[in-house]
Amino acid sequence: MVTSNFNSQIGRDQFMELLVTQLRNQDPLEPVNQQDFLGQLAQFSSLQGIEQLNTNFAESLKFQQLSQGGALVGRSVEYTNAQGEPKTGLIDSARVLNGELRFQIGEDPVGLSDIAGVIRNA
Repeated sequence: MVTSNFNSQIGRDQFMELLVTQLRNQDPLEPVNQQDFLGQLAQFSSLQGIEQLNTNFAESLKFQQLSQGGALVGRSVEYTNAQGEPKTGLIDSARVLNGELRFQIGEDPVGLSDIAGVIRNA
């Protein structure tokens, strides 16, 4: 029986496989209690909802990062390059790579955490 302490590492397919296996192998003289079965279905439904919420959140976060990064494109910034040298340059582009907002400043790929400040355009 699947317990109420459901491990979030188990995916939707594994959960359904466990549920079907449980139903196939249950004792016909003592079938699963209807309340327990409905509880398991509710857990499955919750899992689907959480997965969809996580997907929507990730997409929303990516859009938010791109919006914020797009606002900096064309702006001059102070930043630290990959060699640890402080530099000043114009942001050419912004993109999200592996969940992190990244900028292209000339030849330098720069993360948001490497930007020390935005310089007011004259």
